[in-house]
Amino acid sequence: MSSFTIGKIPPKSLPGSTNSLATLSTDIMMNAIDTSLPPQSAKAAQGAFGHAVAGLFGDLGLSLDGHLGSDLGVFSPIDGSELTRLKMHQPADMDAMVANAQTAFLAWKQVPGPHRGELVRRYGQLVREHKETLSRLLAIENGKILTEARGEVQEVIDICEYAVGLSRQLFGLTIASERAEHRLTEYWHPLGPLGLISAFNFPAAVWAWGTTVALVCGDSAIWKPSEKTPLTALAFGKLLQKAAADYEFAPDHLVQIAIGGAECGGIIADHPGVAIVSATGSVRMGQDVGVRVQRRFGRAVLELGGNNAAIVAPSADVGLALRGTVFAATGTCGQRCTSLRRLIVHESIRADFVKRLIATVDSLRIGSPLVDDTHVGPLIDKAAFDAMQRALEQARSEGGIVHGGERIDVEGAADAYYVRPAIVEMPGQSDIVREETFAPILYVLSYTGLDEAIALQNGVPQGLSSCIFTNDVREAERFQSATGSDCGIVNVNIGTSGAEIGGAFGGEKVTGGGRVSGSDSWKNYMRRVTATVNYSTSLPLAQGVKFDLDID
Repeated sequence: MSSFTIGKIPPKSLPGSTNSLATLSTDIMMNAIDTSLPPQSAKAAQGAFGHAVAGLFGDLGLSLDGHLGSDLGVFSPIDGSELTRLKMHQPADMDAMVANAQTAFLAWKQVPGPHRGELVRRYGQLVREHKETLSRLLAIENGKILTEARGEVQEVIDICEYAVGLSRQLFGLTIASERAEHRLTEYWHPLGPLGLISAFNFPAAVWAWGTTVALVCGDSAIWKPSEKTPLTALAFGKLLQKAAADYEFAPDHLVQIAIGGAECGGIIADHPGVAIVSATGSVRMGQDVGVRVQRRFGRAVLELGGNNAAIVAPSADVGLALRGTVFAATGTCGQRCTSLRRLIVHESIRADFVKRLIATVDSLRIGSPLVDDTHVGPLIDKAAFDAMQRALEQARSEGGIVHGGERIDVEGAADAYYVRPAIVEMPGQSDIVREETFAPILYVLSYTGLDEAIALQNGVPQGLSSCIFTNDVREAERFQSATGSDCGIVNVNIGTSGAEIGGAFGGEKVTGGGRVSGSDSWKNYMRRVTATVNYSTSLPLAQGVKFDLDID
């Protein structure tokens, strides 16, 4: 489990001017990571973090040989430096990958489920053994703070354990038949190759959600990760390939990694040989992928945008609400699909709550994610920063009062984008509030009655995660009822982010309706069969239909 503690910060450490933050020096960064560099990787390294990445791959027993090239520059959001350059798969490569995935599927689907689970168990053990190395690699490439990076790697381990148990629980149904001496059953078979398209913000967990479950369900997999986090993908993917190579039942090409751009993702969406496409990302991307998959009657599992809200009722435990709100709004620098974007506070407590909220956010330590006591790391890149600033400017034009949101100067990181999280007091749920901006912006709204609060919560196109802070059981139950939140995740006295792996994860409306993991989402990765067995000597028809024949 990751932890996120907000304590009292000495005044000298409080953010004020940009220079009052704890500086991010090269010495601090390099003391936090192993910078050893295997000689064979020297050409791949691009500066201190490039050296560190090469060393981390060495610690994993993996090599980037065969992946290095000039097509794709990979950068660390910590300081903006280039980590390495990789070759990208081209559209022409994708047909061969799909053909390999289909061949692997034909062999893998014949392996009994518990034996498929054994591969995932071995993979989970490898991840567990290398948890710290993988966490540091993820933090360097993605920019999330170490405790969150460790939490994401733990999530991969957890989902492996979940999938191993699932491999013995792919159960069907026995259904009562209206016909005597007939047995009516429903069961599940492997469906086919999975094409998984993932985003930068959870570069390992989202892949593991789908792929480990698909593997125990009998499917092969092709993974197209974000171009912003391909090194994390190669590390996690190649560890699974390593586990498969040592497992007698695993065919070649069971799991493949496509380092490519949007065109490669489009081919996955269009290809009739890819049975399931699981895509996590923006609504715009999902609209494109979903239509393309449906056009060929493939199966799409979409987990898209979120514009998540928290209601803070008059009876709420204010300290609990503050802690839950601040982490949900600022974790991963506001770049989670479940990040808190909207705060709906009862008018009777709004002024005091907002005052304390602003003070708490101002106390957050912003800086290198590799320093253990950092609360907020950088945005992923300049495009994310620019989008944040455009949103804040629009909020001002719509009557908002903006607290924070500016860029933070961090020593040694002139090409990185550290920001102070923004609290924006809005007069109402305007156009910008209804949009998702992937950055640490929290819009504050007021309400007078629970009906109004629920209407505000539901009054956006997205429907991923929601929560209410209240000690009133009636309010809590109403919020979870059919007349309450319209989201896929509905929490009470806990924030919108940090979902556990056992529950179905996903949302409604433009969030896509998919459930990528947890609960019974394994059914996404299998095909359903309904079977009737007649063990009588007669042939009765359902619904009393008569069709008598005289047959000698």
